[in-house]
Amino acid sequence: MASVNKAIILGNLGADPELRYTSGGQAVTELRIATNRKWQGKDGNLQEDTQWHRVVVWGKQAEQCKEYLAKGRQAYVEGRLQTRAWEDRDGNKRYTTEIVAQQVLFLGGRGGAGGFEDAPPPPSDGDAPAAGGGISDDDIPF
Repeated sequence: MASVNKAIILGNLGADPELRYTSGGQAVTELRIATNRKWQGKDGNLQEDTQWHRVVVWGKQAEQCKEYLAKGRQAYVEGRLQTRAWEDRDGNKRYTTEIVAQQVLFLGGRGGAGGFEDAPPPPSDGDAPAAGGGISDDDIPF
């Protein structure tokens, strides 16, 4: 039986990319991307919903993201969904779901193009790894 695990998003970065290197020298960058949905509610008022996505980019593409992307910049991402589990400092099991990017396209100018200013700040993700809020070598599955 066939299955598909594919995610496609187009949104704006909520923070500058975080570039790190594994102990083996592999580049990895974490992106926080906001996507917005707008619709007219039953009462006739404009409604809006912002979703935040954690995106992990590996290798040369990770280094390019750090070089060319910045907070507010628009990006198109194709990848697969992955859920990771770990134990926090208190021994509680935590989970996070992220997009592992296979392709990242840089859109718009280097500035805050795309109306990101209207999006709320990213949540203080209690499911994020504790080490600096980013990816640590312990979070990488190999």
